[in-house]
Amino acid sequence: MNIAVLVSGGGTNLQALIDAEKTNNLGGGKITCVISSKPDVYALQRAKDNDIKGIVLERKKYPDSAAYSQAMAELLIAEKADLVVYAGFLTILDETVCKAFPYKMINVHPALIPSFCGKGCYGLHVHEAALQKGVKITGATVHFVTEECDGGPIILQKAVEVKNGDTPETLQKRVMEEAEWVLLPEAVRLFCEGRITVKEGKAYVEK
Repeated sequence: MNIAVLVSGGGTNLQALIDAEKTNNLGGGKITCVISSKPDVYALQRAKDNDIKGIVLERKKYPDSAAYSQAMAELLIAEKADLVVYAGFLTILDETVCKAFPYKMINVHPALIPSFCGKGCYGLHVHEAALQKGVKITGATVHFVTEECDGGPIILQKAVEVKNGDTPETLQKRVMEEAEWVLLPEAVRLFCEGRITVKEGKAYVEK
């Protein structure tokens, strides 16, 4: 299966996927391109270092979300993507892309959905909100991307302990290391092996 990875920054989740592919842990899937919403991000360097095609589809060059989403859908179709993975991709795409790739797009979110999710809840904002609320457990969620932001069927979740004295930065690092970098390659592997089915808006995993 051809995997297209969407990025907007450093690409640590992309690196987890690259590492998994190198050890044959993506269920036969192959990362065929990395598409960035910004130029000059380190994720593109990671792609280059691993001989993966890097493409910049710059959000700022499009007048609105609809035009950008249309361009993204056309690009993904041209790249023959079987699976689209959001790996720190910070641009919300509209239903044009979701309809072109129904239940073929997955995202990793740094919290246990439905907590601390939705529009504006990304990056450090998620961990700031978790600490402000005083939760004792947080984590990460991999879910299918639908028109509703962070609202698609949940595929995998993993809990991570919140420790006394945590800052948004220390919590972000722990959630990445203990959950995101583990769950995302696992979800991709399950998808490529045909082990995920969606019924009545819920994802069921055959392990």
